[in-house]
Amino acid sequence: MATVSYKGKTIELPVLQGSCGPDVIDIRNLYSQLGVFTFDPGFTATASCESKITFIDGDEGILLYGGYPIQDLAEKSDFMEVSYLLLYGDLPTAAQKKDFVKNITLHTMVHEQIPTFYRGFRRDAHPMAIMVGVVGALSAFYHDSLDIHDPRQREIAAYRMVAKVPTLAAMAYKYSIGQPFVYPRNDLDYASNFLHMMFSVPTEPYEVNPVLSSAMDKILILHADHEQNASTSTVRLAGSSAANPFACMAAGVAALWGPAHGGANEAALNMLREIRDPSRVKEFVNRAKDKNDPFRLMGFGHRVYKNYDPRAKVMRETCHKVLKELNIHNDPLLEVAMELEQIALSDPYFIEKKLYPNVDFYSGIIFKAMGIPTSMFTVIFALARTVGWVAQWKEMICDPLQKIGRPRQLYTGVIERQYVDMSQRR
Repeated sequence: MATVSYKGKTIELPVLQGSCGPDVIDIRNLYSQLGVFTFDPGFTATASCESKITFIDGDEGILLYGGYPIQDLAEKSDFMEVSYLLLYGDLPTAAQKKDFVKNITLHTMVHEQIPTFYRGFRRDAHPMAIMVGVVGALSAFYHDSLDIHDPRQREIAAYRMVAKVPTLAAMAYKYSIGQPFVYPRNDLDYASNFLHMMFSVPTEPYEVNPVLSSAMDKILILHADHEQNASTSTVRLAGSSAANPFACMAAGVAALWGPAHGGANEAALNMLREIRDPSRVKEFVNRAKDKNDPFRLMGFGHRVYKNYDPRAKVMRETCHKVLKELNIHNDPLLEVAMELEQIALSDPYFIEKKLYPNVDFYSGIIFKAMGIPTSMFTVIFALARTVGWVAQWKEMICDPLQKIGRPRQLYTGVIERQYVDMSQRR
């Protein structure tokens, strides 16, 4: 128990223990017993829910999906297997995986009226703006999976969202460059199918490069879930009002769009563009060390991981495999990135402050090498995170402690005033 005293009154609050992580003080009765709220901007010290899906220990550099280290999953598993783990709490058997993949595959096509919805957007619309609208609009096309209290309808909605978001994302890209939409192929795996819809054209055959497909699969795994971050919390908050699942996912897409959340790999690439030339890397590294200089290195360190980001090692190895496979020469941005990486991994300043290249640094380089425009970076992040959002949403719906979200506030405005008639105001 935790003891809290206020204005001469003392109460005891229960202390809850999770399977991992710090203990949590249960403050649900704080207001009813003491008449006070807690003040926690950003909810960074508040547990908003109980969850069994993902665990992060930022000090130790640990990320677990269902108890499995992210490094093991990225090395030994694939995105469909990880998706099953997040949705159902354990890795599938061979039969379960086969059935799950079949269910996802059979839902990859979208309603034939959805392409007309895209044509309502300007060609230069940001793909994330399109995704916010189109993902939310799925509720207008799939009326048979909107009842959140029906387990079967929740299951179908989950399949549809995981299956259709890659199709919608690829369509957003194709629309932005004026190319025809490409239908999904049932003979391809999840990552390969996405690359096929992104880069193939009707006029010639397209063979998916297995190295690039493997890299995309790992990117999807590493971004599939990340505990109660801003977009996941947004999905849960929207879902707490009993909103339909497609609306909740659209809310997650909107939250992810923010540059402080999903745009980190785009910011890292923009930083490389600012540096421009490998010969200028040391100059910018010195500027980053200068507290009086506004320049900041993007894609280094992580606000959650005080040690090494466990996803970064996987992405580093994947990044170098992609660059070797594509045999890219004379690309200034990639040369800048590799030079910057070498300095960051050897410079005592970076090592002491643990400013290691993070997952956003490497994923941005991979996307650039694969020919994916920066406007699509956050879209692919949303594609990867959809299964995490769905898993968190499903868990919330089934939680007996779930209530509609209603954060409190510290009001600092004007106290009650007397209304003054318009004729008497000066």
